[in-house]
Amino acid sequence: MPRVLDVAPADTCSLAECVDALKQTGFDPRDEQILQHGAGLLRRLGGDRSFLGDMLGAELEARHDDAGDGANFYGPQVVMLHAPDGGDFFMRANLWPSEDEYTMRASGGASFVYGFPHDHNFDFLTLGHFGPGYWTEYSEYEYEDVVGWQGEPVALRYVERSALEEGKIMHYRAHRDVHAQLPADSLSVSINIMHSGGSLGWMDQYNFDVENSRVGRIVSPGSSEAFLRVAVGLGTPQALDLAETFGARHPSERMRLASWRSLATQAQGEAERDLVWRRAERSGSRLVAAEARNRRRVLEHAS
Repeated sequence: MPRVLDVAPADTCSLAECVDALKQTGFDPRDEQILQHGAGLLRRLGGDRSFLGDMLGAELEARHDDAGDGANFYGPQVVMLHAPDGGDFFMRANLWPSEDEYTMRASGGASFVYGFPHDHNFDFLTLGHFGPGYWTEYSEYEYEDVVGWQGEPVALRYVERSALEEGKIMHYRAHRDVHAQLPADSLSVSINIMHSGGSLGWMDQYNFDVENSRVGRIVSPGSSEAFLRVAVGLGTPQALDLAETFGARHPSERMRLASWRSLATQAQGEAERDLVWRRAERSGSRLVAAEARNRRRVLEHAS
């Protein structure tokens, strides 16, 4: 499960001071000293009990002004505290409603990622800032042992169920910790420092079928995959050639799979689609081969 970090109380700091201090050192979770430094700053920021309320109030006030664009928010749950700016971290606050909150009843648990077992393709620190905290069912797995195809068996090790209570700081480890978050007993807030970087976008993040110990699906698609699907869907020869090239030798297996999926959608009929997946199966990627076999199996049952 994520590491619980024992961080001593210290003088508070403002959000601006926290961001400036992180920029000076950077945020590389592989460096234990830097990780502890980030945790200490998170503890100090959490000691400021008014900054987040002030920020939310200013945002709500701005929404009554035509110039207010809600730039600090994305989704019903997240408040962006420091947006990605080309550095190696960003910061956000997450709102965790209880089951009897109106927003929970109106939006549903999926809007708050409740009951969705998943890992992350980046490390992050989290602090229980307000309230009793969301509950979590924790498991672990070995990323290197997983190819990533949908339905693949995976050795998940259940750890425990616990809550992110106020003042608790945890280090979520990329490609190791699997968590299924559950509603807090009452409205709660967490604050995160998230590791970021250009290469992380090509690292897979998975949803898991915990009950059957299987990979559910990849949940970290990138914009390049979407662009490719649109380009191939438009049917230009250049886009089709690019998909063939990417499918054969792109360094990202996820991008190779997206290429074959795009080509299969352009096939005329089930027989031609089966030929596409036959070629994909021989393309040299374990992920693509496993997905191709599944797709061909579905086509055979449908015929």
